Amino acid sequence: MATDMLKQLRPAVVALLVLTVITGLIYPAVVTAIAQVVFPSQANGSLITVGGKGVGSALIGQPFDGPSYFWGRLSATSPYPYNAANSSGSNLGPTNPALIDEVKARVDALKAADPGNTQPIPVDLVTSSGSGLDPDISIAAALYQMSRVAKARGMDEAQVHALVTQYTTGRLLGILGEPRVNVLELNLALDRLSK
Repeated sequence: MATDMLKQLRPAVVALLVLTVITGLIYPAVVTAIAQVVFPSQANGSLITVGGKGVGSALIGQPFDGPSYFWGRLSATSPYPYNAANSSGSNLGPTNPALIDEVKARVDALKAADPGNTQPIPVDLVTSSGSGLDPDISIAAALYQMSRVAKARGMDEAQVHALVTQYTTGRLLGILGEPRVNVLELNLALDRLSK
């Protein structure tokens, strides 16, 4: 009986070891090697570097709140904003008082930063994304902030508008998603231009 059990157990253990090596070592190594060759930037987190130093990722938003910078979407992650280790939405419904207070606070902050702006505030500037990490804003959100940023930097609005246009990404394959602007890349371009 013990020998029968060993006869059955041996192929199971061998299969486990072989499949562990194939799926746990060989397959991930091959996929990682292919990704490093074909998509090296994406495989390494789409990092953005300035002067050889990493300043962020094109895939994860960052907090900007100075008047001379474009602001991104709100982040719902905790314990601090844009926490990539804790990606989550807020799960607050449209009638939840906490969401209403959050939106009002953001509207007040936007109005205080640019009191002369009478344009309607785009919804993506006062709400968080489903992940809480969205690095992009809509073109309308960028255009809404353009005059504040131009004034704060002492730049011509046409220069800032040209940067917004330059850093606008179109729809994927021409049909999927909406045109958008990466906030970190746009703000870094503004810093380069201001120098």
